[in-house]
Amino acid sequence: MSVQHLLELVDVHRTYQIGESTVQALRGVSVTIEQGEFVAIMGASGSGKSSLMQILGLLDTPDKGDYLLLGQNVNTLSEDELSGLRNNVAGFVFQQFHLLKRMSIVENVRLPHIYSGIKGDFRKEALERLRQVGLAERVDHTPNQLSGGEQQRVAIARALVRDPLIIFADEPTGNLDTKNSAEIMKIFKGLHEEGKTIVMVTHEKEIADYAGRVITMRDGVIISDEQRTGSVPARSAEPLAGFEIHGPAKVSLWQDGRFIGFMAQAFQAILANKMRSFLSVLGIFVGVASVIAMMALGEGAKAAMQEQLKSMGSNMLSIRGGSAKIRGAAQGAGAVARFTAIDVEDIAELTTLVKNATGVVNGSARMVYGNKNWSSSLTGVGYDYGTMRASTPTVGRWFTREEIQKRDKVAIIGVTVVKELFGNTNPIGGTIKINRINFTVIGIAPAKGFSGPQDEDDVVLIPVTTAMYRVLGKDYLSGIFVEVTSPALIEQAKSTISELIRKRHRLQADDDSFNIRDMTEIQKMLSSTTQTMSVLLGSIAAISLVVGGIGIMNIMLVSVTERTREIGLRKAIGARKGDIMLQFLVESVGLTISGGLIGIIAGIGVSFMLAIFAGWAVKTSVVSVVVATVFSALIGIFFGLWPARKAAELKPLEALRYE
Repeated sequence: MSVQHLLELVDVHRTYQIGESTVQALRGVSVTIEQGEFVAIMGASGSGKSSLMQILGLLDTPDKGDYLLLGQNVNTLSEDELSGLRNNVAGFVFQQFHLLKRMSIVENVRLPHIYSGIKGDFRKEALERLRQVGLAERVDHTPNQLSGGEQQRVAIARALVRDPLIIFADEPTGNLDTKNSAEIMKIFKGLHEEGKTIVMVTHEKEIADYAGRVITMRDGVIISDEQRTGSVPARSAEPLAGFEIHGPAKVSLWQDGRFIGFMAQAFQAILANKMRSFLSVLGIFVGVASVIAMMALGEGAKAAMQEQLKSMGSNMLSIRGGSAKIRGAAQGAGAVARFTAIDVEDIAELTTLVKNATGVVNGSARMVYGNKNWSSSLTGVGYDYGTMRASTPTVGRWFTREEIQKRDKVAIIGVTVVKELFGNTNPIGGTIKINRINFTVIGIAPAKGFSGPQDEDDVVLIPVTTAMYRVLGKDYLSGIFVEVTSPALIEQAKSTISELIRKRHRLQADDDSFNIRDMTEIQKMLSSTTQTMSVLLGSIAAISLVVGGIGIMNIMLVSVTERTREIGLRKAIGARKGDIMLQFLVESVGLTISGGLIGIIAGIGVSFMLAIFAGWAVKTSVVSVVVATVFSALIGIFFGLWPARKAAELKPLEALRYE
């Protein structure tokens, strides 16, 4: 029956390519290490001692040969499986300490637990390990507040926190003075006496003397392997039978608490470089604020359009006299088809299709009030015109049926006419002359603003009968407005009314002496215009978001480069590719969402300012806020993916050596 060793290398070779030259670091090395041993590996620079320890510590893999851990071959493991194995069986103490400066020493010590797949905060275990190395009084300090010897003690505590099978120490006293070196070695000696297996690389004989076994290397081979007289390996009380190098099945990120740990560390990294993070967030902040403000402008324009259509009458038909052609010469509008009140009554009787119908007559008016005069457009209207065209006065009243029937001299004037004739005086009840005829003002038409170049508020409304027979001297209408019962019936109503008019006026089917127009074309035109404007404004804002995303990517790439050693450390203590990738993605998304949330507030604020100071129609929608938030998160993922992947692909050994 073969003896099972803790660690065993069999004819291991390792070659490195440095530039154009090839370096053979290990040349057929075979060695065994038993549980409880304290082994020192010595040799001059370039002898292969560090390469040997890196393979033993699962940071590197041999080109040739076998590496057995408790009799099981680790050469077949994937990179992520090696990471998990390092987290479970190895504790590392480096010459450069490799402590994360932005974290307290407690956070540094419990770092390996984030990648362990075990739920919990493990602060208690970290404090216990710090007490074990004599730093119980310094737990709230950061690495920058500690001496070199104290930082190395923190590194030892970190190596111990997962209670590993083996501690690997690479020149643990290389950066320390004699006093601190002695204190560190005293800690290692105590750990060995407790049963820990220690593999240490050193070039100092005094340090190697602490070990029970000294392996000396030269030119990639072992030239001596000495067991010190009287040195007996310390035996662990716990047997290792049944140890499985593949470890337990992988646990969900959400169940084992790793994701929460990644989030905490991501925000620590963001806050560690406040100015850089602020500049990164600024791009997303401007982009999201632009999206919110631009979409609010688009929605406001759409809402204003809908109000305008409502005032025009979205189910409205306008019937006007056409331009008949006689012997090739076009006659004036209404030259053939002249509508009368009977036409209006006949159309109104189509009750299944028509809700309301009213005739109008148009002309011009010269108005005088006191010593002021003004020219405006005059419209004679029927009783239903007010509700059909949203013209019912908010100040004053609409015409009564009796006033229309009796051809009374009453008028409703627009706000522009009020301003020009009455100024700040109340016009209700006042008498004005319209084309030298006295009229009593009974109402002020609601403000409608401009429709193209025409001022919709520069208007005078009088009863249609008064306009025809008292003011303009016409016996026919300029046109008829028809309100259809439903938008779906507009085409049917147009066809039926057209047939009715042709029959009454005895017109041929191809005679174009009248025309019927609806608001559909205007609606489509306005909708298309506002839609185009919204898309244009949104696109401009989206471009600024993309530019902000590129800024995030640049910052994350710089961060990956700056934190290469940190990535190497995380991988050495058990971080898998996915862990590193997720952590950098969390940082990237954290930056973009932070900028997004600030941008949402700013965007809503800008929208209100545009509404108040510029008088623009704006309408902030929940959809725009959700879209901006989701888009900022997607920007963070998209532009953070490459830097995160670049970080995840780094080899632990190469990352730790990065200058």
